Amino acid sequence: MRTILIAVLCCIALASQSQLIEKFDDSNFINQPVWFGNDSNWQINAQHQLQSNSNVANTNFYLATGSRRANMAQWEIAVTLLFNPSSLNYTDIYLVSADSNLLQSNNTGYFVRIGSSDDDISLYRKDVAGPIKIIDGINGILNSSNNQVTCKVTRNENNRWELIRTINSNTLFYEGLAFDSTYRTSSCFGIVVKQSTASFFQKHFFDDIKISDYVRDSTPPEVDTIIPISNHAVDILFNEPVEKNSAEAIAHYSINNIGNPSSAKQDSANPSLVHLNFSAIFSTRTIQQIHIDHIQDRDGNECLQGDYDFILYAAEVFDIIIDEVMADPTPSNGLPEVEWIEIKNNSPFDINLSGWKLGKPGDVSGAMPPYLLKRDSFLVICGSSSLAALQSYSSAISVANFPSLNNISDLLYLLSPDNKTIHAVEYSDDWYQNELKKQGGWSLEMMDVNSPCLSVENWTASISSLGASPGKINSVDDINVDVVSPKLLRAYATDSTHIKLIFNEPLDSLIASNPLCYDINENIGKPNSVSVESPLFNHVNLLLHQSLKRNRTYSISVSGVVDCIQNSITSHNNSMVGLYESADSLDLVVNEILFNPKPYGYDYVELYNRSNKIINLKNIYLANFNPLNTIDNITPLTSEDYLFFPNTYIVLTENPKQTTQNYFVPNPESILRMQNMPSFGDDDGVVVLLNEQGKIIDRVSYREEWHFKLLDNTEGVALERLNSEGNSQDEKNWHSASSSVGFGTPTYKNSQSILSQIVDGEINLIPKIISPNNDGVDDYTTIQYSFSEPGNVCSITLFDAAGRTLRRLEINKLCGREGFFIFDGLDSKGQKLPTGAYLIFSEVYNVNGKTGRFKNLLLLK
Repeated sequence: MRTILIAVLCCIALASQSQLIEKFDDSNFINQPVWFGNDSNWQINAQHQLQSNSNVANTNFYLATGSRRANMAQWEIAVTLLFNPSSLNYTDIYLVSADSNLLQSNNTGYFVRIGSSDDDISLYRKDVAGPIKIIDGINGILNSSNNQVTCKVTRNENNRWELIRTINSNTLFYEGLAFDSTYRTSSCFGIVVKQSTASFFQKHFFDDIKISDYVRDSTPPEVDTIIPISNHAVDILFNEPVEKNSAEAIAHYSINNIGNPSSAKQDSANPSLVHLNFSAIFSTRTIQQIHIDHIQDRDGNECLQGDYDFILYAAEVFDIIIDEVMADPTPSNGLPEVEWIEIKNNSPFDINLSGWKLGKPGDVSGAMPPYLLKRDSFLVICGSSSLAALQSYSSAISVANFPSLNNISDLLYLLSPDNKTIHAVEYSDDWYQNELKKQGGWSLEMMDVNSPCLSVENWTASISSLGASPGKINSVDDINVDVVSPKLLRAYATDSTHIKLIFNEPLDSLIASNPLCYDINENIGKPNSVSVESPLFNHVNLLLHQSLKRNRTYSISVSGVVDCIQNSITSHNNSMVGLYESADSLDLVVNEILFNPKPYGYDYVELYNRSNKIINLKNIYLANFNPLNTIDNITPLTSEDYLFFPNTYIVLTENPKQTTQNYFVPNPESILRMQNMPSFGDDDGVVVLLNEQGKIIDRVSYREEWHFKLLDNTEGVALERLNSEGNSQDEKNWHSASSSVGFGTPTYKNSQSILSQIVDGEINLIPKIISPNNDGVDDYTTIQYSFSEPGNVCSITLFDAAGRTLRRLEINKLCGREGFFIFDGLDSKGQKLPTGAYLIFSEVYNVNGKTGRFKNLLLLK
């Protein structure tokens, strides 16, 4: 600890210096200039910054250097606080101090406080009695865990103080001015840190300190930006604060064909900003011209008169789109591990983003700052703590309360200042279309920005080496024209007079609002009124003129609606609808279970509605049993209203895409994705269905032994229910899915189900005469079979007229109750057989010991 005497000598030694510049490039604060305080509380880090080094809680400490600058001076400093300030954690920058001990209670001078309970940057006068705020900064600007601040304070010959700052490299902002001449001498300049707990230790950084003569401004003000606010108001932003009287003179502004404004008002918080209001109305999306002259800055410099073009921009849908989403940035491929989105200006206009917001259900960000997004350009939007890291890679701005992005799926939308939804994206991790990249570190990118309505068809994982392409054309950029017609996915009645329709993509909301586009059978007809829901515009609400009746299924048809690219609806324009009821015991049954999928596969459970009720799957739960033999892992099937109609099937799985890849799925719209499906064991398990009251609707305690005994491998083989009316727990009511259907029948009738129309023990050829010459006529025969019992194994052999074996067509194939095999007229070597008669011999047997032999004559010509 150096003595106070040495400190005083240092102050005297520096008294004659004309200015102070300190960048800590010499990696010390011992000399040139000399700083004093408790040295152990400070250090110079590897980045040549002054950094706090006190590990004492609830303490104040300081560092000071000699400075007699008090009048006609300006002070500059860069400060980084890696925490959110509070009333117990902030820093004071003493510009003027009478005492070399900055903590002396009776000290006087002026200081800038960065932080406090208001999260602001303000200028104070320090009196013996205590501090007095003379410039009150904007509250809430430091509400972040990463605050990079530069401050500049000036004092001119008239004792006019001005406080100017930037935060996280954004544009200069004038916090305000004040006139104060109380203290005109100084002894020192210095820094005071107030900290509480260990979470604030060593998180204060200071650099680029400069104290110099006040330089009077001799440059006239310039117009920085013209900001249209409404059809009768426009803001003028200058590059510096302007003098109030000249700024508020209405004669200094004029718009062609409109004239002078009715009022001109300088912004109370930002003296560089002037608000103009006009009595007349000017057009939107049309070039306007405003004439500005005789505006002075605070030093009397007058701007040159000039004419400036601007456009009153009225936001329209898809003017700006979300074209890239970094929802899961970990592990990094080179970019900062922070969440962000990218937007693109798709309009023919430059758009000021002031007041725009980013939203998701239940969470909307703060307003975007003024930023002119040029047409055909990109911009990254992020949280304030992420901005500094991303600005090294892209143009970026931050918003308060940036919505947290869900890794698996989320809905994001852009709101214009008038709260109009301009674009919305409902992404999911299926959009990556890459199992590796969906694990993290890669962004989702839009392929064709001119097809913003498309969903998974127009999005995929980035192929950039960094894992994303922020601020520039997407790495997957390609032509992907939207030629897909919109589809009606489903409908449900919210009550007896209201129906909601769910489409697969956004619609043109104006056309979709026409009641003539919809028709309901049973003499319901056209709805009274129609509304289209934002932000996705894929939900349509109908108000009926008469009530729906219970225990009745209606059909609704749609015509004439188009998507945002004007593709008209064609097929997939009908849906069933009706009033739903509560499910009771065995109204729904477990109809098929895939509990031992192929490697990297997913379980699925198929349900069948055997009742005459319409059931809302939102009120149904799937569960299993735990080792204590009690119901566990109760999971809702869906959070959305989803109607399940009589005599139809629904398949539940975590990965619909893989189910459709591994099995024939004729009705993919009947697959319902569950985010967290209960697990079902490969050897045994319990599948439980519950209604909204917790009552068991159906329960199946399956075992692997229920599979067909002659199957060597049951991996990837679904277990099918034979009779929907039979006992769910009867082993004889379950059987392995047939090999002829790929060992599973998700979304349609089971291959082993009992069908009364099946003829017992028949094998037929259709046709019986073939000519395998590839002319498209009778090139092959189908060997069609039907059996009265499940679980049959079939072998089929081809013989010639002399009884010689020519080819084994099928060997030990598990058959369903009905199905077919194909014979193409070729021998075992793939050669065409000669013209003549051939015998197809089929042998069938099952686990019950039954056998059967079938002979069919085939002619080749």
